[in-house]
Amino acid sequence: MEEFRAKVAVVTGAGSGIGRALAVELAAQGARLALSDAAEEGLAQTAASCAERGAEVRTYRLDVTDRLAVQAHAKEVRADFGGADLVINNAGVTLLASITEAEWDDMRWVLDVDFWGVVHGTRAFLPLLVASQGHLVNISSMYGLTAAPAQSAYNAAKFAVRGFTEAVLQEMRVGDVPVKVSCVYPGKVRTDIFSNARAAKGLGYGGIRERFAREATTSAEQAARLILRGVRRNRVKIIVGADARRVDLLTRLLGTVYPRITARRARTQASQVRLEAMRTRLAAQRVKTSDHRQR
Repeated sequence: MEEFRAKVAVVTGAGSGIGRALAVELAAQGARLALSDAAEEGLAQTAASCAERGAEVRTYRLDVTDRLAVQAHAKEVRADFGGADLVINNAGVTLLASITEAEWDDMRWVLDVDFWGVVHGTRAFLPLLVASQGHLVNISSMYGLTAAPAQSAYNAAKFAVRGFTEAVLQEMRVGDVPVKVSCVYPGKVRTDIFSNARAAKGLGYGGIRERFAREATTSAEQAARLILRGVRRNRVKIIVGADARRVDLLTRLLGTVYPRITARRARTQASQVRLEAMRTRLAAQRVKTSDHRQR
């Protein structure tokens, strides 16, 4: 897909973050947009930004975990636009919790949105992409390349997206089906995914959010441009961000040794978080003591 002008682009999770940035960038490049999200307010804001750029845009409230709703959505898009040329299964959430602390419902929520949402979108829209000889884009993550503590459910979902998408790609090639397939691996991108994450009650998860905010050097707009550049070049594997590139190289070079390095780094970070928490408590106690003496 060398250009997006007049192409019908379907984007899930378009109400914020990378999904919003993709929609706005596609609007700027002349695409016709079918945007969905479970959060209608954010979706309306995205649609307004796209309309300002002169794009034809329709919005749909959609729960990607609902298979029948996604199938109905594909029929709506076909009725509204006549088909689809580009489908980006982007909707995603995360959970901050160790495997022993995680609630079953929270783990199921992550897997339902991040993995089954991708499966539902792929199955529902594939016939439209076959008809248009279009392009399927599934969003995995840097954590679909490497595992991380407190991210077991997210890792499971994003590794699954990777395997599922690679299998779909092979099926398209074996069957000589004219649909291009890409899997995207963003690193730490400045979005609300961690600030909106569910979390178990335990020491350190606030620190993880703060560290993510400090280390997320790639903007959602930069991520969107890199993803669409990869689509134009028909990249099967689209890596977004220097951190994701480092992780990809590390895991390929070190194989089963890499978990030792990531675990060591996580222990160091956990110690820093505990130390920061202790300093905060001591500072609060000093302030409280000072106030008491003044009284």
